[in-house]
Amino acid sequence: MADTLTPQERSKRMSRIKSKDTQLEMDVRRALYARGLRYTVHDASLPGKPDMVFKGRRLAVFINGCFWHGHRCPIGHVPKSNSSFWKSKIATNRTRDARNIHRLRAMDWTVVSVWECSMQTQARARESIDKLEARIRKVAPRRKRA
Repeated sequence: MADTLTPQERSKRMSRIKSKDTQLEMDVRRALYARGLRYTVHDASLPGKPDMVFKGRRLAVFINGCFWHGHRCPIGHVPKSNSSFWKSKIATNRTRDARNIHRLRAMDWTVVSVWECSMQTQARARESIDKLEARIRKVAPRRKRA
């Protein structure tokens, strides 16, 4: 199916998509904060500027939209229109994500990804937040190096 928008209209619409503080990100942050977990957001000193950082535990959380990060789920499909562009764009995003995760792990950080599809219903969201909280609490706080 051909795009019903002109390239200028499509560009304007795409430019309005947020890259941080998305609704998904805010929902995860609010849920963890309500459970007593404290974190920093978008720490530019770390590779990939993780969405949430638990510094004392050396744990980074990336909250990923399935489309933009190429998740293998129904939400992560490649559009039929301009598909070569989107395949390249998403492949580049996946490569960058893998590089950032590798760099964080090399720095002895634990990395967790939360996917958009895991938060689609209230029941799935609650289950995902429960698992994320358990994972965070499982990583023991680390002492600061002298």
